[in-house]
Amino acid sequence: MKRNLVIAAALLAAPGLLAAQAPEAVAPGPTIVPQPETKLPLKHTPEPTKASINVQDLMTRLYIYADDSMMGREAGTLGNVKATTYIANQVKQIGLKPAGENGTYFQTLPFKTRSVDPASSFTAGGQALQFGTDWAARSNESASFSGSAVWGGFLGDSGATLTPEQIKGNVVVIGLPTDGRRMRRMSNNFEDAAAVVLMAPERYLGFYSRPSSFVDDPDRPSRGPGRPSVVITADAAATLFGGPVESLAVGTVGKPTAMDLKISVAPVEFPARNVVAILPGRDPVLKNEYVAIGAHNDHIGMTDRPVDHDSLRIFNHIVRPGGADDARNQATEEQQAEVNAELANWRQKHPGAARLDSISNGADDDGSGTVTVLEIAQYLASLKGNAVPKRSILFVWHVGEEKGLLGSAWFTDHPTVPRDSIVAQLNMDMVGRGDAWDVAAVTKAGAPIHGGPNYLQLVGSRRLSTELGDLVEQVNKEDHHGFVFDYSMDADGHPSNIYCRSDHYEYARYGIPITFFTTGLHSDYHQVTDEPQYIDYDRMAQVGSLVADIAMHVADLDHRIVVDHPKPDPHGRCQQ
Repeated sequence: MKRNLVIAAALLAAPGLLAAQAPEAVAPGPTIVPQPETKLPLKHTPEPTKASINVQDLMTRLYIYADDSMMGREAGTLGNVKATTYIANQVKQIGLKPAGENGTYFQTLPFKTRSVDPASSFTAGGQALQFGTDWAARSNESASFSGSAVWGGFLGDSGATLTPEQIKGNVVVIGLPTDGRRMRRMSNNFEDAAAVVLMAPERYLGFYSRPSSFVDDPDRPSRGPGRPSVVITADAAATLFGGPVESLAVGTVGKPTAMDLKISVAPVEFPARNVVAILPGRDPVLKNEYVAIGAHNDHIGMTDRPVDHDSLRIFNHIVRPGGADDARNQATEEQQAEVNAELANWRQKHPGAARLDSISNGADDDGSGTVTVLEIAQYLASLKGNAVPKRSILFVWHVGEEKGLLGSAWFTDHPTVPRDSIVAQLNMDMVGRGDAWDVAAVTKAGAPIHGGPNYLQLVGSRRLSTELGDLVEQVNKEDHHGFVFDYSMDADGHPSNIYCRSDHYEYARYGIPITFFTTGLHSDYHQVTDEPQYIDYDRMAQVGSLVADIAMHVADLDHRIVVDHPKPDPHGRCQQ
C-alpha cells in the first residue's frame, strides 16, 4: 500500500501547501495482546501447487515471492524484474492468455529517474554547502534562486508569522519540529518568497538525495514544475544564520543564499513492468467484457543500514502500531519501559546474536495480494464447461504502486483491453494479517481497531455502485465465507484516505466500480519485519476464496454492474 507521506515533500511542493495541517498521530495505549509466537519457519520448501485455493500453495508462493533474493521488489530494480518474471512464468504455466504488449505478459512503463547533478551548488554567504551532507533537494526540473535567508520559525510554533516584507524576495527557512510537537497551520503566503527551505533531521537527506522516479507520459496532465523541495540540516541552517536557530526570533535575517539546481533525467536501469493476463470467458458475446482482479507487484526495496529485526518489531508494535504510518510517534517513558521488558523477555526465550535485516520483503504488502491473485487465477483456469465464467477475467499485477500508483495509472490510461469493457475491478493489497495483535484500522476519530477472527476491511464497494457493494455482502453471507466486514476506513473524510492509496482508485477514476479488500495495517507495514513467517495463510486462503466467488458472480450477471453514483474527474485530486 502506498504510504501516505506527511513530510517535507508535501509541505514544500508548493507554497500553498504550507497551510495544510498534518493529521495528528494516534498515541497507542499499553499493549493488550502479547506478541504471538510464530510457528512458521524463516524458510519454506516449495511444493507443487494445486488447482484449489489452499494454504500450502500460498505458503509456497509467498515464501518465494517475499524471499531475500527478490531484493525488496522496488520498481525499476533487478529485484522487481525477478518478481515480475516469476509472476509471468506462473501465469504461463497456469495457461492464461498474454495480455501485455507484443504478445507478452508484460506492459512496460516509460519509467525514468530525476537526480541532482553533481554540478549543482548551494551557497551561504559565498560558502559552499555540500550536497548529501548539508542539503538535498528534489525538483521536476532545473531551477535557481537567490536572496537573504530569513528564519520563519518551527512548524510547531503558533506564533511563527512573517510579514509580507520579510518574505518577498527572500529564502525562508522553516524548521521541522523534532520534539513531537504537532505541526500547526501557518498563516503566511510564500508565493513572493525566492524559495522555501525546510530544516529537517539528517535522515531526511537520504530520502531527498536519492533519485526520484516518474513515468514519462506525455498524455498525462502535468502539475507543472513547481518549486524545488529543499532540505537542510541544523548545522547548515547555523551556517546560514551564523549560529543555532533555536534562539532566533522569527524574521531574523541571515546570509545571502543562492542555489543553482541542475536536474538530470535518465531511464531506469531495469524495466518497470505490469504483468497482464486473461482467462477468456465462455459466452461468445460477454467474453468481450472483463472482471479485473489485481494486486501490486512491487515493494520498497532495501536499505544500506541494517537494523535488529526483533527489537524493531517489538518497538514498532508498542510505539508505532501502524508501522510507517506512525513514523512520527515517539516512545513515552511508559512505552519505552514496556519495550525494554518485552525485548528482555524475547531475548531470554531466543538467545543468540542479533538478527540484522536490511531487506523490506513486503510479505504482506503486497506479496499477500500478489500470490492470492495467482491462486485465484490457477483455480479459475481449472474450471471446465459451464463452470467457466461468462465474462473474461482480467488479471493485472501492477508495478510502482509504492511510488504513487504508477502502474495502475499507466494501465488505465493505456489499457491493453478497451477500458469501457472492464465492468469491475477487485483489488487486494495486504490480505495476510488482521488478527487481534494488529491495530488493523483506526476510526475517523482516531480510535484503534484491532483485528480478530474473520476480520476483513472493505473500501469503496459502494462509492460508484450500490449493486456491487450489495453483491459483495450477499456472496459473503449466502456462500458462507463468514467474514466480518469492517467499513471504518471507508468513511468520508477519514484522514488515512485509504480509498486513494491503492491501485483500485485508478480504475474508479474512470467510473469502473471497485472493491478494495485488505486485512488492514499493522506495525510491520513498510518495515524490514514484514516477513512470510508472520502471515496468516488461512486468512489469505479465505480472502482468495471470497474474491474468486465475487468475481464469478459479477462475471455471470446478465447485465453490467450498475453505476449509480457520480463518476469522478479522471485527472482530479482524490479525497474520500
